[in-house]
Amino acid sequence: MLNIPFQTIDWTSVAETKHPGKTGEAIWRTLEWPGLRLRLVCYSPGYLADHWCRIGHIVYCISGELITEIEHGEIFRLKKGMTYVVSDNQSVHRSRTEKGVSLFILDGKFLR
Repeated sequence: MLNIPFQTIDWTSVAETKHPGKTGEAIWRTLEWPGLRLRLVCYSPGYLADHWCRIGHIVYCISGELITEIEHGEIFRLKKGMTYVVSDNQSVHRSRTEKGVSLFILDGKFLR
């Protein structure tokens, strides 16, 4: 059980980290507590993840469009205002975007 006191988050004050994809890049602003990670993530136009992911996430699309490929071939499009949810090891997936996308991503032990 987490014990996080009430707080507001000014995401503009959270340091950015850059993560190259196979193509394009991801800019993360990350906050972490034991067992919980919150991220504001922006993928550049033409971004393609450099790996297949097994981690569970709750992903909310703030703007743009995210294309999520499932390892067995299924494709999902997440548009502004949409969310996807997946638990660890349930659907191996990777992300890409054609025009860029901004996301709020929540992951942690509760998705195991």
